[in-house]
Amino acid sequence: MGIDLNSDLAESFGTWRLGDDDAMLGIVTSANIACGFHAGDPRTIRNACLTAVDHGVRIGAQVGYRDLAGFGRRYIDVEPQDLAADVLYQLGALDALARAAGGRVAYVKPHGALYHAIGHHEEQAAAVVEAVTAHDPGLAALGLPGSLWLRRADQAGLPTFREAFADRAYTREGTLVPRSHPGAVLHDADLVATRVLRLVTEGVVESVDGHAVAVEADSICVHGDTPGAVDLARAVRRRLDEAGLEVTAFVGAPA
Repeated sequence: MGIDLNSDLAESFGTWRLGDDDAMLGIVTSANIACGFHAGDPRTIRNACLTAVDHGVRIGAQVGYRDLAGFGRRYIDVEPQDLAADVLYQLGALDALARAAGGRVAYVKPHGALYHAIGHHEEQAAAVVEAVTAHDPGLAALGLPGSLWLRRADQAGLPTFREAFADRAYTREGTLVPRSHPGAVLHDADLVATRVLRLVTEGVVESVDGHAVAVEADSICVHGDTPGAVDLARAVRRRLDEAGLEVTAFVGAPA
């Protein structure tokens, strides 16, 4: 049994530092690298690509709304044609930096409010899929199980993979508890590691109100921007390794 660990990286901007990309890239197997719209500046993004290539970590494009001030966590009612162009622009920029580092973009995982919107928003989901297929129809799509984003990506012929979250609380419906709610983000490394091991081996996660929720995942996200993120990621990786599970990228290196 194998599982991928991914993390959101390259989210620093100028003198504003967020997370420890170098440390996280020594732990995870896939990196969701910011593309400059919700976070990340060119140098930060390039450095993350270089380090990812050095560690054999797959590079994914974490595309988002044009929302640096809100860190991409605010829904924007953008026209589908504008959104498709924005996503295509981000993919091109990241792919150039990844290629210069000796790598390639292998998959796409939208960020923040866009990630949640295209779980159900027909026009925006279609716009993101349009941009991805226009750039490279071989790119994989990573997202929540059952999301509209994954359904539309699959219909367009993109390889699709399901994601679960190590450090986020779930509702009994299998959705994420909104960040605005108490307890939405988990910080206890031992608790998170135990939850992840159960999720990987049993396909179950306990909801915020104590119900067992079935969750199937090809990749587990450990956020890189929360306090103690590196220690939490190490605890998860250690627990999986100790259980004899193979921690490996969910998608192979692109040709």
